[in-house]
Amino acid sequence: LFCQKNPLRQEETCKMTKTHQQTLLNQLREVTGTTDVQLLQQALQVSNGDLAEAVAFLTEKNAKVPQQDEATYYQTAQITNDRYISVGSQADTNVIDLTGDDKDDLQRAIALSLEESNRAFRETGITDEEQAISRVLEASIAENKASLKRTHTEVWSDSPNPHDRKRQDNCPVGLKNVGNTCWFSAVIQSLFNLLEFQRLVLHYSPPARMQDLPRNQKEHRNLPFMQELRHLFSLLVGSKRKYVDPSSAVEILKDAFKSSESQQQDVSEFTHKLLDWLEDAFQIKAEEDREGEKPKNPMVDLFYGRFLAVGVLEGKKFENTEMFGQYPLQVNGFKDLHECLEAAMIEGEIESLHSAENSAKSGQEHWFTELPPVLTFELSRFEFNQTLGRPEKIHNKLEFPSMLYMDRYMDRNRDITRIKREEIRRLKEHLTVLQQRLERYLSYGSGPKRFPLADVLQYAMEFASSKPVCTSPVEDINTTAPPAEGSGSGPQSRVPPDLPMHPAPRHITEEELRVLEGCLHRWRSEVENDTRDLQASISRIHRTIELMYSDKSMMQVPYRLHAVLVHEGQANAGHYWAYIFDPHQQRWMKYNDISVTKSSWEELVRDSFGGYRNASAYCLMYIDDKKPFLIEEEFDKETGQMLSGLDKLPPDLKEYVEADNKLFEREMEEWDALQVRKLQQEKLALAAASVAAQPMSTEPSSQHDPEYMEQQSPTGDSKHLQEDTERAISKAAAEHDEKSPEALKVEYTRLLRLAQEDTPPERDYRLQHVIVYFIHNQAPKKIVERTLLTQFADRNLGFDERCKSIMKVARAKLELIMPDEVNMEEYEMWHQDYRKFRDATVFLLIGLELFLKKSYVEALMYLIYAYQYNKELLAKGPYRGHDEELIAHYRRECLLKLNEHAAVLFETGEEIEVNTGLSIMNELVVACIPLLLVDEMEEKDMVAVEDMRNRWCSYLGQEMEPNLQEKLTDFLPKLLDCSTEIKSFHDPPKLPSYSTLELCERYGQVVTSLTPSRTPADGR
Repeated sequence: LFCQKNPLRQEETCKMTKTHQQTLLNQLREVTGTTDVQLLQQALQVSNGDLAEAVAFLTEKNAKVPQQDEATYYQTAQITNDRYISVGSQADTNVIDLTGDDKDDLQRAIALSLEESNRAFRETGITDEEQAISRVLEASIAENKASLKRTHTEVWSDSPNPHDRKRQDNCPVGLKNVGNTCWFSAVIQSLFNLLEFQRLVLHYSPPARMQDLPRNQKEHRNLPFMQELRHLFSLLVGSKRKYVDPSSAVEILKDAFKSSESQQQDVSEFTHKLLDWLEDAFQIKAEEDREGEKPKNPMVDLFYGRFLAVGVLEGKKFENTEMFGQYPLQVNGFKDLHECLEAAMIEGEIESLHSAENSAKSGQEHWFTELPPVLTFELSRFEFNQTLGRPEKIHNKLEFPSMLYMDRYMDRNRDITRIKREEIRRLKEHLTVLQQRLERYLSYGSGPKRFPLADVLQYAMEFASSKPVCTSPVEDINTTAPPAEGSGSGPQSRVPPDLPMHPAPRHITEEELRVLEGCLHRWRSEVENDTRDLQASISRIHRTIELMYSDKSMMQVPYRLHAVLVHEGQANAGHYWAYIFDPHQQRWMKYNDISVTKSSWEELVRDSFGGYRNASAYCLMYIDDKKPFLIEEEFDKETGQMLSGLDKLPPDLKEYVEADNKLFEREMEEWDALQVRKLQQEKLALAAASVAAQPMSTEPSSQHDPEYMEQQSPTGDSKHLQEDTERAISKAAAEHDEKSPEALKVEYTRLLRLAQEDTPPERDYRLQHVIVYFIHNQAPKKIVERTLLTQFADRNLGFDERCKSIMKVARAKLELIMPDEVNMEEYEMWHQDYRKFRDATVFLLIGLELFLKKSYVEALMYLIYAYQYNKELLAKGPYRGHDEELIAHYRRECLLKLNEHAAVLFETGEEIEVNTGLSIMNELVVACIPLLLVDEMEEKDMVAVEDMRNRWCSYLGQEMEPNLQEKLTDFLPKLLDCSTEIKSFHDPPKLPSYSTLELCERYGQVVTSLTPSRTPADGR
């Protein structure tokens, strides 16, 4: 009505404001549960359109809210937009007004509110709703800037090695989370993978008058944003980076609005507004390109449809055609998507719609007249808890199909759908009756405990058939007889030998038993037959209902699931990601910020249906399966070849991406050059040290020999190894009549025996000698031989003639080994692996010692690096490292202990303790969670992560101080981030130097002190 009173030049603005007002009313009604339109309108006026303040106004109001009557509801639904309308700048209405007087108080209140909102819109070109979105964008940018200043942890920064950030082959490109913007990534990736939408954005050409001063603030916002979106999409197409930074687009969104407040982002609202901005940008271009024709907006054609509202108000029929974009659906109380849709399409009492009689009942149905190529459903998983005064998430399970047939909701199928709905209603009534009858059979009895009737009859038959006795259950049990003389026992009891183990009838004749058994058998058979018949009938009805719409005539409007946007967490905190179907590879992909990984329908179901954990779908994007252009690749018109990579881009974007790729290539080249310089400097330093330590000699160089084989002084490991060598020389001299070369065979035989010995876990002979490690892992014979010769060529051996002799022999044999006989690179690689094995052992040893001392903070880094080093070793062979399950167990336990400790500190509420707890979580626990999630086959790690997350999510339903709530809200998205991307991490702790004897002794002690169930398996 307000629109009808305004000049025609304000028609479009009025429609937008009208939809905006109704959208806010609908959101406020959903969040607070208040149905009084006047009260909702009052709250919006008091809050100046701020949704958060309006919610606070309604929840703080103590007066009882009167229920809205049907007439008011349907009058409002008809004159204003319906609650399902998500967009409206292109709304097209054709209202048959059957509601009577249009000048009541309610309409005047709405008109006044609309006029106030419209005045602000005319002045700025920005709605209150858009300003609300800006608050979260500003908060996201602020979080991004704050994250750049973090010094306490590096886990959120990019890897310094650009090769870690290089795109692999044609893998999809991820989007960097620039500060609580995972919602942005999920939405943008879902839209980008609609290839028709991608083409529209990439080939969008700004209006010719873009260089001129924009007419209003909307143009000043939309056109630069469109350009940044083109840049972002072009990088997603052709970048050589693994992920790209969307900060420029987010900055423009933030700069478009000015607000000092911040609040939690409504992602569905963001999606709606994003499409609105894109629609505006294309509308500007369409109006410029039109030649006397009505401008055609591709965004409207792609995402917007129409439905017909057919209603009856107090016996008067009305029809109302409306446009819709995202279609909202309630989740609570429904088990699948079709149930949600059925409930959304019917409101109130609908019998009067099909009756010719004048009825006072009111109701309305919705029928789609035109579906968009891209059909988006918003799943409302949040409700307002009046008691706690805060929104809560609905975790109920809601199933949805990969292929959705929309025929039953189309206006052209109205008559047949009504018939089928009536048939389903009748079948469900019949089903209810049958289920009630079946329940009487399966839960028989009048007391609190009930049993299946067939079992009751069986028990009665077993009782009647038991051997009858004439004695009382308490007869012949003597409890008063004195104990036998000299006996120390208590009262004696005598149990009759023929007393049955279960009750039985005392007196029953054979005739009675025969009649009773016949009746019970017959009754039980009848009950079982009746039960089977009822169950079969129930199954048939269920099957009939399931197949009600399966005939071909009702499977002509197929929509295939394209994307599922998932939220994990609670109402006021969480993380977002998307599952998107790749039609060319025929598989699902998971887009989680910078991480893009292969997925499956099973994983999607687990994370999206809900009911399993805190994750569930909040938005479903279906595409018309009969319009393949939506996902078809583009082909070259001349060659017919499919366009890919940079060939898909227009010239300006191709140049933009090529420039960015050159920058990235230069970054990699500079990194490689830096690493080469570092390596050269290290080699020079090692060479200088070697020259300084060794006198000039014609003896063979030992620069390739590892440090644990270089024995320049008789201390530590070298002394132990020297003693072993001298012992072998002495033994050989004694057994082989001074034939010192036999010492090598003696030592090798000893080491081979150690390698073959079956030892307990705490005695790992691989730590005692490198050759034992080599034998275990089947190192090449020449590498073992050279290693053994190097041991005996040590110039620090004893100075008696035997030692000098064997040293000369060993050095001579080393000289005889030709360069082509031993691959020195392979030789060095084997010794590097052994060094890593010893380092992994030291990491594990210190980590376990600290864990047993309950020094979990200090233990964690040692266990983390023990696991990482060990995993790299085990990738080369099963005996290269230690028991992986053992290290994983203590790494997991350490994180759980730290998580619990941090939670206890948080619960104190004291500022210092709370900050300490959150610091532990941010710097240690959150930083390490990706290490546990990277291998989803490790079920125990996955369960541990869920336990840690649930521990903190449990606080969301509790009362706490506002500052604690703020800290929790800021922290939870980091904890709930499901990204498995392992970002740059703390440097490994500096390891102390242990002699072989000390290392073996301490390792044996710590392994022995572990609980028996967690000792390592034998690795040999």
